[in-house]
Amino acid sequence: MSDTVTTARPAAEEVRVTRTKEQEAPARPVRQRDAFFDNAKYLAIVLVAVGHAWEPLREGSRAVTALYMLVYAFHMPAFIIISGYFSRTFDGSPGKLKRLVTGVVVPYVVFETAYTLFTRWTSQDPDRPITLLDPLYLTWFLAALFVWRLTTPLWRHVRWPLPLAFVIAMLATLSPSIGNDLDLQRTLQFLPYFVFGLLLRPEHFRLVRRRKARILAVPVAVGALAVAYWAVPRMNYAWFFHADSARALAAPFWYGPLMTLAAFGCSVVLVACFLAWVPGRRMWFTVLGAGTLCGYLLHGFVAQAAKYGGWYEPAWVRGPVGALIATLVAAAVMTALCTPSVRRLFRCVTEPGMEWAFGPGGRAAAPRWRFSLRNRGHDPSA
Repeated sequence: MSDTVTTARPAAEEVRVTRTKEQEAPARPVRQRDAFFDNAKYLAIVLVAVGHAWEPLREGSRAVTALYMLVYAFHMPAFIIISGYFSRTFDGSPGKLKRLVTGVVVPYVVFETAYTLFTRWTSQDPDRPITLLDPLYLTWFLAALFVWRLTTPLWRHVRWPLPLAFVIAMLATLSPSIGNDLDLQRTLQFLPYFVFGLLLRPEHFRLVRRRKARILAVPVAVGALAVAYWAVPRMNYAWFFHADSARALAAPFWYGPLMTLAAFGCSVVLVACFLAWVPGRRMWFTVLGAGTLCGYLLHGFVAQAAKYGGWYEPAWVRGPVGALIATLVAAAVMTALCTPSVRRLFRCVTEPGMEWAFGPGGRAAAPRWRFSLRNRGHDPSA
């Protein structure tokens, strides 16, 4: 009898241990971040900073203006396309809506307020009111991303999503009375890029990463730079900002729909060239791809301080050496702002948990949601 009991106890313990392990097993497998997309996000956000650094140097320099035009033709389209690609799973579920609030709405409110106060402090616009309806400087992207992502389920169900997005963008160029609320002019004109990203699949990115694509991207980029240099005195590069109607750009109304299609074609080709050169393996800067939202929102303060603090006033800054130094400084500042330490420091306003704001149900679901986000996210606002 004693031997039977002794034999049975380990079996019972084994059952209990097995059940405990099953209960502690993770709900879903760990997914590693894709180094290619982290690399692409970091390189694209560096180009955003470099473009802002070149802005005060355009006057009197055709070469800088040509580079500026070329970069603006694809750096934000690249970011928006990638954001659309990683928004494909947005279905309006509670978890996705919570992430939309914490990853987009909260940073928008915080930084819209911060940039308004900074603008007052630097006397750029001392009387500017604090409003969430008129995005200031680079906060327009968060307002646009909120609208785009919220409408993602619609784009996933309509029959011809990209043609419909083009129609909306072209009509926006014909409507100078849209106004500044949530920067709808830019939100609608950039819409085709987001929808295009929603339609992409992994195999499409594999196409541009082939060796033939990398080789072909060289003459295409060189040709694009030559065209940009030629177009500087002949074209208004503000078309690539997608922020104004045709009338606001002093162009005939029919230019709007035509430039919508032409700019999209140019931008997508240049985005393909850019992605063809992005390394697919882990690099020293791969880890910085997770902090691009933080770098994007913070670097604007440095860019504005440089512009209105007189950093561009010395004559030598307007020359080739000054432009090169401005480029290197912008890249270095953006790199520093994307580091994990800076990201952790500002996580309370760029990626807040906010379990307290969603009630007991939100707090209970938070650990698994945050675990999933940490292992699968590529877009800082995905």
